[in-house]
Amino acid sequence: MFANILNAYQTSFSGLSRQTWTLSVVILINRCGFMAVPFMGLYVTQALHRPESDAGIIISLFGLGSILGAAAGGKLTDVFGYRPVQILASLIGGVFFLLFAVVKDFTWLCALAVVISFFSEAFRPANYAAIASYAAKGTETRSYSLNRLATNIGWAFGISMGGIIASYNYTLLFLVEGSVSVLVAIVIFLSLPSKKVQRKTAQEKKEMNVRKPWNDMPFVKFLILSAMFTTCFFMMFRVVPVFYKEVWHLDESLIGIILGLNGVVIALMEMVMISKIENKRSPIFYIVLGVVIVCFSFAVLMLPKFFPIVLAIVSILLFTFGEMFSLPFFNTFVVKRSNEYNRGIYAAGYTLSWSVAQVVGPTSGFYIAEKFGYQTLWIAITALLLLCAYFFSKLQLAED
Repeated sequence: MFANILNAYQTSFSGLSRQTWTLSVVILINRCGFMAVPFMGLYVTQALHRPESDAGIIISLFGLGSILGAAAGGKLTDVFGYRPVQILASLIGGVFFLLFAVVKDFTWLCALAVVISFFSEAFRPANYAAIASYAAKGTETRSYSLNRLATNIGWAFGISMGGIIASYNYTLLFLVEGSVSVLVAIVIFLSLPSKKVQRKTAQEKKEMNVRKPWNDMPFVKFLILSAMFTTCFFMMFRVVPVFYKEVWHLDESLIGIILGLNGVVIALMEMVMISKIENKRSPIFYIVLGVVIVCFSFAVLMLPKFFPIVLAIVSILLFTFGEMFSLPFFNTFVVKRSNEYNRGIYAAGYTLSWSVAQVVGPTSGFYIAEKFGYQTLWIAITALLLLCAYFFSKLQLAED
C-alpha cells in the first residue's frame, strides 16, 4: 500500500517543466516573506500607538493599491513580458518595504501602503502568465496546483515567522519582507530565462481573435462569479474565526489549528488529486462541484453547536476539498480563454476579482453579522454560493 501511495505522489509531480518548478520555488520564497501585511493593524495600533481607525485606513489603502496593481500588472505583462514585470515589481516593492520600516510619519506611511501593494499585486498577473507559458502541454492545471502548493507552504511558514518576529521587533518584520522581495527579483533574474515565443504575423494574429477581456462576455461573467465566490471564500479566514471565538467559544490556539488543517490537507492531497482528475472532465464541472462543496462548509456553521470542535473541523475540511476542486480549474478557465498576446490582461482581470473580494468580503461579512447575526450571514453565503454554482454551470469554456 505504501508503494502505491508513493507512486501516486511520484506520478502527480512528474512531467512538469523545469521552469514550472523554478516558478514554484520563486513563489515559495515570495510567500515565505509575506509576513508584514497580516500584522499591519497591530503595527499601527501597538507600535505607532495610533487609533484603530488609522489602522483601518492603512489596511484599506493596501487593498486599493492591490486593485490598481492587479490592473496595471496585466497590461504591463502583455506589453513588456512576464519576466521583466516580475523582476521589477519584486525589486521596487522590496525597496519600498525597506523604506516603510524606517518611516514613521502617518501620511507617508499611507502613500507607501498604496505603492507597496501596487507593486506586490502587479507581480501576480505576470507570475500567472509565466506559469501558463512554461507549463508543458496537458499539465496546466497541475502546474497551477504546484504553484498553489508552494503558496500555501510559504504562507504558513511566513505567517508563523512573522508572528515571532513581530513579537520581537516590528521594524525587523518589514526589513525581512523587503529583503525577501529583493531576493525574489534576483532569483528570477538568475534562474528564469526569457522564453522565446514565435511571434505570429499580423494576419495570423488577427485570425487568432486577440480580444480584450471586457469584450469576452463569458469571461466577464466568469469574473463576476469569481468575485462572488472569493468574497465568500475570504469569510472563512476573516469572519469565521471571530464566530468560532464569540459564538462557539473556541480559544485562539484551537482556532489556529483548525484553520491550519486547510494548508496541511492542500499540501498533502491537492497535487495527487489533480493528477487523477485533470483532463477527465471539463474545468466547469470541477468548478461547480467545488463551489457546491464550499457551500456545504458554510451550511455546517448553521447547525446547533453540540460539538463545536467537530463541526468546525468538518466545515474546514469541506471548505478545503471545495477549494481544491474549484480554484485550480479557475486558472484553467482563464488560460483557455486567453493566448500569448492577451494572457497578462486576462490574468489581471482574474487577480482583480480577488483583490476586490479581499476588500469587500470581510467588510460586508462583519457588517451583516453585527446587524443581523451570524446565522443570517451563513444563510446569505450559502444562497450566494448556490447561485454561483448554477451560473458557473452555464458558462462557456472554449473560445468563441
